[in-house]
Amino acid sequence: MIDPAQLAALAAVHRRGSFELAAADLHITPSAVSQRIKALEERAGTLLIRRGQPCTATPPGLRLIRHHDEIALLETTLAQDLPGLAAGPATLRIAVNADSLATWVIPALAATEGLLFDLVIDDQDVSQDWLRRGEVVAAITAHAGPLQGCDTVPLGCLRYRATATPAFAARWFAEGVTVQTLSRAPGLTFSDKDRLQERWVSLVTGARHPAFPSHRIASSQAFVEACLAGLAWGMNPEVLVAPHLAAGALVELVPGTPLDVALHWQFTRLAAPALRPVTQAIRAAAGESLVQ
Repeated sequence: MIDPAQLAALAAVHRRGSFELAAADLHITPSAVSQRIKALEERAGTLLIRRGQPCTATPPGLRLIRHHDEIALLETTLAQDLPGLAAGPATLRIAVNADSLATWVIPALAATEGLLFDLVIDDQDVSQDWLRRGEVVAAITAHAGPLQGCDTVPLGCLRYRATATPAFAARWFAEGVTVQTLSRAPGLTFSDKDRLQERWVSLVTGARHPAFPSHRIASSQAFVEACLAGLAWGMNPEVLVAPHLAAGALVELVPGTPLDVALHWQFTRLAAPALRPVTQAIRAAAGESLVQ
């Protein structure tokens, strides 16, 4: 049997990025963390952690971290039947896109009890990769699958609107929303992985690889604030901008052209029993907030 303390040290170093931060989480010394990692590497016969800034797990290390998470989930399920064995709330690591987190996910998580959440924030187009690598037990993803060892539940669509202030629209799009005007008007991009603006431009103009100048802001709320300030136009979740559209503070660049992004709840089958209350809450919140 693999020493659980060694597995916990391995997971902590990878997720916190350093031996010092892992030691703080585990309430032991960095030296003790190093000793546990070294002992585990000697037993596994291979390198498990790449030392650096940050420290990251190797593929064999990731496999052992997944094993660590699977054991924790099995113990959580066991504690549901035998409460006397519960050692405290289990931590579930979940990948979620920022816009879902800013609009509908938090109420779903708040509706569950007895769990702690370690949320990995990444684009819905790549969140499945975290699940594939075994770094999370569940993900909100744009990919329906299939993914080996996982189940998928369709949630609905998060609807986006291309919005800007009336003054911004009058300044930059007096001649209409075209490839030419969009190539001059500053937009917003969340990160290098963000393709929402590009997809919408292709939708309304037919351009296959549209180019437009863009500010880079990695915040859902700041996207809305930047649009309200007249800094740029951007793709914003409808639920966040609906009040501003109703009040006239923002306008839709091309009325009646929403972009719907289908989302799915994907999770490992092994984690399914422990995740059941979370899955139920996620499905209920999505049913109320997403376009079905």
